[in-house]
Amino acid sequence: QVQLVESGGGLVQAGGSLRLSCATSVRTFTSYTMGWFRQAPGKEREFVGATSWSGGITSYADSVKGRFTISRDNAKNTVYLQMASLKPEDTAVYYCAASVSPVTSSTKYDYRYWGQGTQVTVSS
Repeated sequence: QVQLVESGGGLVQAGGSLRLSCATSVRTFTSYTMGWFRQAPGKEREFVGATSWSGGITSYADSVKGRFTISRDNAKNTVYLQMASLKPEDTAVYYCAASVSPVTSSTKYDYRYWGQGTQVTVSS
């Protein structure tokens, strides 16, 4: 059973930074494209960004481009989401997800495994 565990969420003021981590139990971590999604209360889960198996290809939602950075450490089976210049509208539960597709998909249905989420709250 594949497990993904997010950490690093919390309360931060607007303009601040946070780094989320997602540790996985997958035996072949490099077989997976890793993505980050978020879900605000009353809203659909939305794509934040994704990274290819090597980390060489990344893609981001327009709303976070230039502020968020995804990276991965394949030796630690961990993916990160560095968030800077945070805004109140970034407040959501953030989820990491794993996909067997080599494409850095923005579609949640392409991701097979999900973490339990970590809350990020940005105060104004």
